[in-house]
Amino acid sequence: MSKRESYEQRTEAILLPILEKHGFSLWDVEYVKEGGNWYLRAYIDKPDGIGVNDCEVVSRELSDILDEEDYIEGSYILEVSSPGLGRPLKKDRDFERSMGEEVEIRTYRMIDRTKEFRGILKAYDKDSVTIEMDDSREKTFEKSEIALVRLAFDF
Repeated sequence: MSKRESYEQRTEAILLPILEKHGFSLWDVEYVKEGGNWYLRAYIDKPDGIGVNDCEVVSRELSDILDEEDYIEGSYILEVSSPGLGRPLKKDRDFERSMGEEVEIRTYRMIDRTKEFRGILKAYDKDSVTIEMDDSREKTFEKSEIALVRLAFDF
């Protein structure tokens, strides 16, 4: 397991009881480097949507525990936020909670002369994702073909 994965898993374990206490759910935790800085990001949600005050409460509690445990080497910026409208689906739990929802899939290469697909999430496993297209036919994609899967949204 890489340091990144270890940091993410340990942070998730710390975060889950905090979120449960407040009635929130965890969407994702990521530890990434951007523009020379490391970021530890937690994406949280609740049925009626996450607000700034919710993020602040979780950030303060999480920050205190992170300071106590001090398991992340070097400096980083902690961010707690909503996953946003176009939530990427990365982990099994993301796919599970999004079953029956409309998703967008972007592929690395053209398939049927396009790289963008939209439909209702019908199935997934460790190797593939299946959606039901507008014309009621199902299309299955190998995960190795997929650049991005996210919840669809219309403006």
